Amino acid sequence: MTFSTLFTIIIALVLLRIFWLKIKDVSMQSESFKRLPPKDQLAVLKECLLNNPTETNLQNLKEFAEKNSIILDTESYRPFLKKQQELSRRKDALVEDNELFTAESEWVDKIRPLEFEQAKIAKQENRPEDYLLHSLEGIARLYSDNAILSELDALVQDYPKAEQLAQGYRQLMELRDTSGADDESLKKLRNAKESWEKSLLDIES
Repeated sequence: MTFSTLFTIIIALVLLRIFWLKIKDVSMQSESFKRLPPKDQLAVLKECLLNNPTETNLQNLKEFAEKNSIILDTESYRPFLKKQQELSRRKDALVEDNELFTAESEWVDKIRPLEFEQAKIAKQENRPEDYLLHSLEGIARLYSDNAILSELDALVQDYPKAEQLAQGYRQLMELRDTSGADDESLKKLRNAKESWEKSLLDIES
């Protein structure tokens, strides 16, 4: 299987996230969810919790963690649920809401994507192509700045382009932090983010 084919598969998996974003409280009992591989199930559950912090989504993630022997302290997330409810009753909470989202992203990223475990095994078995593919797919499923940059920095020795990707992400962070809230600015930011994500998955460039 060529790199091009493999990355087509990865892109399809990443795009799968967009579909699941439309779900507020994912049903772990649905057949469509059950058919997903564990790594994709985890990605869906984390995405749902991050984009809609509810008790149901938190419990779903806890149930998955218990079934897959993943250590997860759900109680440490409950202050976020409380804060979310508080902010939802206010109309002037944009800054605080952004700060809350950042904190929630960092919490979610403590649950490492299962792709990183696949990457570790591939490296131990001397399968460098699979190692790189799984590593990049794992990075594509991170949310917080520190986690993304940390993983890219760790990848530089095996994949020099990771340094360029890290620099591109820092530029994206700067654009995000200085962006206005008008439609044109948000469109520019969205396009920049999509461009960076594309470069992340473009192994042949």
